[in-house]
Amino acid sequence: MPLSAAELHRRGVTAANARRFGQARRALTAASARADDHDLRARIDGTLAYVLAQTGHPGDAERLSRKALARPGLSAETTAMLGGQLGTLLLHSGRLDEAQAMLTLAIDGIDAAADSGDADEVGAETTELANLLVNRAVTRMQLHELAACVADLERAAAIYESRGEDEPLAEARHNLGYAALLGGDLVTALASMTRSRPTLAATSDLAAAISDLDRAEVLRDAGLTTEAEELLATVAEQFGAQGMRQARGEAEFHLARSQLRHDVAAAERTAATAARRFTRLGNEGWAARADAVRLEARVRASRPTAAADFARTASALRTAGFRTEATALALTSRLVDDGRMPRLAADAPTPLRLRAFEVRAVRASSVGRDAQARRDAAAGLELLTAWQQSFGALDLQASVAMHGTELIFAGLRAAARSGDPAVLFEWSERARHLSQQVAPVRPPHDDGLSADLAELRMLRADLAGSDWTADARVRALRDRVRERQWSGTGTSGSRDRIGLSEAQALLGDDTAILAYVFTGAELRCVVATASASWTVALDWPRVQAALDGLRADLDVAALTRGGPMAGPVERSLADRLQRLDRELIVPLGVDAGRFALTVPGVLGGIPWAMLPSLHGVPFTLATSVSRWLEHRDGDHVRRRPASAVTEVGGEALTATAGFAAGPRVPRAEEEVRRAADAWEVAEVLTGDGAQVDAVTDLAARSDVLHIAAHGRHATDNPLFSGLELADGALFGYDIDLIPQTPATVVLSACELGRSSVRWGEEALGMTRVWLHAGTRCVIAAPVVVADAVAGELLAAVHAGLAAGEDPADALAAASRSTGLHAPFQCHGSGF
Repeated sequence: MPLSAAELHRRGVTAANARRFGQARRALTAASARADDHDLRARIDGTLAYVLAQTGHPGDAERLSRKALARPGLSAETTAMLGGQLGTLLLHSGRLDEAQAMLTLAIDGIDAAADSGDADEVGAETTELANLLVNRAVTRMQLHELAACVADLERAAAIYESRGEDEPLAEARHNLGYAALLGGDLVTALASMTRSRPTLAATSDLAAAISDLDRAEVLRDAGLTTEAEELLATVAEQFGAQGMRQARGEAEFHLARSQLRHDVAAAERTAATAARRFTRLGNEGWAARADAVRLEARVRASRPTAAADFARTASALRTAGFRTEATALALTSRLVDDGRMPRLAADAPTPLRLRAFEVRAVRASSVGRDAQARRDAAAGLELLTAWQQSFGALDLQASVAMHGTELIFAGLRAAARSGDPAVLFEWSERARHLSQQVAPVRPPHDDGLSADLAELRMLRADLAGSDWTADARVRALRDRVRERQWSGTGTSGSRDRIGLSEAQALLGDDTAILAYVFTGAELRCVVATASASWTVALDWPRVQAALDGLRADLDVAALTRGGPMAGPVERSLADRLQRLDRELIVPLGVDAGRFALTVPGVLGGIPWAMLPSLHGVPFTLATSVSRWLEHRDGDHVRRRPASAVTEVGGEALTATAGFAAGPRVPRAEEEVRRAADAWEVAEVLTGDGAQVDAVTDLAARSDVLHIAAHGRHATDNPLFSGLELADGALFGYDIDLIPQTPATVVLSACELGRSSVRWGEEALGMTRVWLHAGTRCVIAAPVVVADAVAGELLAAVHAGLAAGEDPADALAAASRSTGLHAPFQCHGSGF
């Protein structure tokens, strides 16, 4: 017996909800041919209109919806459903005000019928009503009416939950996460989306792709652009393969927005592609959104842009209801004309308010009002600080600094032009301090996080030799690990910065501060001693020329030590280091016994200990002068050293040292045992005993921890950098699970002294992970070190540490006594 029209319609609805649009269209076409009831035929047309819209025919979908609504004799429920369908089409075509009005009529119609006692016909709390609420919520999201949006989503979620509708419930909760994203709450956004994704992914691959599109926006706004852009490129391909041209364009639009921060040429190309796609679909609102990104890219690239283009695009955005983006475009246009600044709404999103401060600072600088530029930039950074108060996790604190990049550089440039050491030092500290000013509260132990990290270790081993991050299981686990850490790490207020005069007052007579500042075009240094301060302009092009090829020279020198090419390689490296010394240290004209350096990301890969002027001189690479001075009076070894045991309350206190050797490092065990001989109390883990749990337990019980192992630096997310131990990688995230970290950590592992430069001034790597977790000093090298050199030098370092010396003093003394020029250096508070 042939299926009835009603049954075919039900099958079409099921297929459409599962994104099997070809199957849905066939079922709906057959249903329409068999239907002899106006009401049922109208419902069929409404579902078919949805399929047409999803497969790139929005004009046909709108015409079919309006035709269905015009059919006579429709029930109130069908009228509401079709009104909601048309409202959804208007939403996706970017006509937000019309969409909200139509969806509200549909919802009000259902509610009015329920109030009048006609609920049997319409259904007071039906799935259809919840669907309408979700669609209106999405409209309100884009209009930035967030309170009303959340109210709709919470009501819809309650309906779905009461009816046992798990899949739409997951979608509603996912959308609550998106609303949190728009409100600036990235932690809640990621938590909601990550927890909803498994249910959505079980529905279909396309449902997973839609979820991934929104999660990519969270990662983008959190500054994790590498992951965000990989995800957006993937989902764009998936939408394209399914003929979902609108969804593909939306993915391209968000990809362009992400590229704006680091590759304006790519952003302009991607935005132009998206704009053309939307124009072909007749979607003027979304085409204007893409055009706004394209215009922003042109301005950032200093390319000429006609005022008429700004005016036309802003008008199209306002017409479509994208008023926040129209305001953002007006702000951008103020960089190329002298018009009045647009007025921002009181509830404007934080990134938009930050952008307003950027524009004000740049405009002030352009007319020589540097003091005003600094005030505007500082006010913007205070706003960013207030936003950061909700973030305790290291990667989120550092990455969200993306939103302050232009403000930092605007302030640094204006400060550099002042010629005042105190002003330039203030802005150097702002730049260094940006991702450290929020003090974290360490998360409680999380068994689920530990289990996820253990599974990641196994997958990383299983997928050795391939791009393990591309595996779907790895991606899911990485998301879950990140979400757990973001939500589990709290904050305990802000750390204060100090000014130049206060810093000088705390310096000893033999100590100097070298605060290097990069403005984006110029390199300067603030030099401060207890009695004087001055600024020095350095030759950035020459420094840059000396930096080119430095890492390669260092790696080759370590690998060819003692071989036939050793002589020429060492001479080439020595020449390069001499050039860097002449450009970075000699011009400063300072003679001191110790140095505290703060450096921007562009200088982060320099092996400062190998520069002739610093060889054998104690120095530390401080994360900021403020943090260094805050820590300076503490003990790098929490208990008294073994060579000087004292009685405290009748109990002998002895410093303890822990050592671990990872696999496949030929002389790792020899290195750690030789270093351990310097200590009265030492514990050494080797072979199968050097597993992650054992090493983290050892770390919690040790004052000094030394790990000799292969290391791997993960550029896309340094918290997934790892030390290779017996059972897999010790990730950066594992370190946050250690209840009390050692005061001093020695990492004898290639690459793990490296950092990824994130946003202008932010550098993040394994050293910063330990420092963020509470360690005061990390001794590490930014490049490969020959095993024999590491073994001999670090054994001498431990002799100094065990005797009670500060790490910087112990490292400098070891270099002098052994005659070895190695790139090991102290990070954090080395003295």
